[in-house]
Amino acid sequence: MRDSTISNSKDSIKKVELLSPAGNFHKLKIALSYGADAVYGGVSHFSLRNRSGKEFTYESFADAVSYTHKRGKKIYATINGFPFNSQINSLKNHIAKMRDLGVNAFIVATPGVIKLCKEIAPNIPLHLSTQANVLNGLDAEVFYELGVRRIVAARELSLKDAMEIKSHIPELEIEIFIHGSMCFAFSGRCLISSLQNGRVPNRGSCANDCRFDYEFYVKNPDNGVMMRLEEEEGVGSHIFNAKDLNLSQHIDTILDSGAISALKIEGRTKSAYYAALTTRTYRMAIDDFYAGKSRKKLYKAELDGLQNRGFTDGYIIHRPFERQNTQNLESAISMGEYQVSGEVREDGEYALCKFTTKIGEVKEIIAPLGSEIPLINNEIGEIFRGFGDGDSSKKDSIDLDSADLDSSLQDFSDLDSNDLDSSTADSIKKDSNEGDFSDLDSNKKDSAELNSVPKNSSVMDSSTADSANLDSTNLDSAEPDSSPQDSIQDSNKEIKYFIRFKKILLENGKELSEIHSGNVNYFKLPFPLPPHSFLRQKVE
Repeated sequence: MRDSTISNSKDSIKKVELLSPAGNFHKLKIALSYGADAVYGGVSHFSLRNRSGKEFTYESFADAVSYTHKRGKKIYATINGFPFNSQINSLKNHIAKMRDLGVNAFIVATPGVIKLCKEIAPNIPLHLSTQANVLNGLDAEVFYELGVRRIVAARELSLKDAMEIKSHIPELEIEIFIHGSMCFAFSGRCLISSLQNGRVPNRGSCANDCRFDYEFYVKNPDNGVMMRLEEEEGVGSHIFNAKDLNLSQHIDTILDSGAISALKIEGRTKSAYYAALTTRTYRMAIDDFYAGKSRKKLYKAELDGLQNRGFTDGYIIHRPFERQNTQNLESAISMGEYQVSGEVREDGEYALCKFTTKIGEVKEIIAPLGSEIPLINNEIGEIFRGFGDGDSSKKDSIDLDSADLDSSLQDFSDLDSNDLDSSTADSIKKDSNEGDFSDLDSNKKDSAELNSVPKNSSVMDSSTADSANLDSTNLDSAEPDSSPQDSIQDSNKEIKYFIRFKKILLENGKELSEIHSGNVNYFKLPFPLPPHSFLRQKVE
């Protein structure tokens, strides 16, 4: 095998690619808006997400390819199913069609499909699916010699093994999963769904039978008596239910290795909000790494808010025998800490209700990084801002006391430019004749002053939000009072934006006091928000 060395200097490392799921065109747009460098998706049963693949036709996938390329991003076509003999001719036609669409790469799983792709579409790069289960340099080299230029490593691979593969084959790109569902079977090779429902996982139609709650019985062969086995109290019976992967706390270690070329988020069948929040969070984590800082509390707080089965860091950092924490035996899924209550339309002027919205309720705005969100107060409602902390136990803090104003400004200097760019600074510019910070000490706030704001929202009261406009020149000149290394440890603060409705006005002109998810009518926002933004609220 080849031999080389990898440099772990940030200056010498090519920036890692963030790859997000595109279950349909809508989710593709959201993933790109929230910071994905590339997306992956497919058409038909040759993709290992048959249900998701049905949401793309050849026509809509062609539009998706064009949309992606116009934004300078990449799109990879999943052709990673395991075909039967009867499907080979259809597969050939499919490869040719995807070739003509001009995708950036094919994701494939078998040597035979690799051979077909090289014959039919020799100019399309080949990425090897995680289904091929590459765990070592020997297998990696075989696929590299077959023409594969990137392997999506088996999820059982360790970072040490990835580094060894990279040292032997420096030209080979290694992609790993960093977030999403984990299959209980080795590299996803499961037959339970096929056995119970006739839905074959390796043809893209898994029914997720491993998530079910099973009961166990013992039978006495002498008398035919059947008895149910009782589980230990509190353990449950979700014996096959793997926790979800979450490597947000290890991004710096992974990228420091210099071995990984792409970080992949699982979830083509998951919600648009999931695509947005996971992409946004890992975009922050990656950009923070290259900026020499880390906000691990913030990444954790954001991802904990998603629906999940419990989280594990899988095998990339720890071997299974070192840490037995990969199974959730108690429940199929947890709801997460937030409920999505609205999704903003592409024109930014209206939102569609996803849960419930009532007059006077406060919702947090989740928007793509770098978005400009103005502070507004009009007859429809108000948009205001507060500070968020990556530590969810400190959500109520408001850090704008006049005596500490200078240090509050220094907190801004820890924010990545994506979180507070010049346009955002301009939107919070202070009128020198307005506002007094003397009454903003969070320790002196009486709870009644924030009685219309949920206790855990960590927001500034609207009456102070409009006046607490910080001078953008101070933001530019503020110097942190700690060393760069110190800021790595305690730069978990984030500015958050919130919305409160005074009026719920539908697009058709009808006015309501509240609106629920069953309503298909869009309702007006106080001011246009960035396209694909979401409104969410903390689950009580």
